Amino acid sequence: MPSATAPRRAAVLMLFGPLDDVPSGRPARSAAVSRDLDVLLLARASTLRSHAGEVAFPGGRVDPDDVDVVAAALREAREETGLQVTGVDVLGSAAPVPLAHSRHLVTPVLGWWRAPSPVRVVDEAESAAVFRTPVADLLDPANRGITEFRREGRTWRGPAFVVEADSGSHVVWGFTATLLDALFDRVGWTEPWDHDRVVAIPGR
Repeated sequence: MPSATAPRRAAVLMLFGPLDDVPSGRPARSAAVSRDLDVLLLARASTLRSHAGEVAFPGGRVDPDDVDVVAAALREAREETGLQVTGVDVLGSAAPVPLAHSRHLVTPVLGWWRAPSPVRVVDEAESAAVFRTPVADLLDPANRGITEFRREGRTWRGPAFVVEADSGSHVVWGFTATLLDALFDRVGWTEPWDHDRVVAIPGR
């Protein structure tokens, strides 16, 4: 991805675990993916100036008081979803990813939710929904596709996931979908899917 001059540091928490009692209705092809393996996501408020309405991982900018990017990811996740960070085991962090459009350098922090705690929308001005999504559903080829959008005179294509939650149907695209797609490829969970199926981006 293209980088920006003097980007601001940020971090997101990619939190996995058996997060609730609503398992996927389908088995994943990989035996390593159980039906109750979930990932924590949130839908950003539609009134935000940046990335309004998009599905994202909990996260945000690194503050001066944060010890490091891991501390920033955990703090932001607690502030956005109310999770108890003492129940999270940090597995590690990936290389920072540049986001030129918003001038950020984002570090993905991978976590395992050893002791799940209730989560919710803490600030309605920031988030419209907080929800858990079964990984097996994300891997389902029927829920996969690509998005296309134009920005600064260029057409961008990227992976997309369609997910259902209590808050309704959501399309995961852009940065968040790219991280999920790369992780699934890296650990060997990806199932064959149609790379020509275009998924509409809500509100675009």
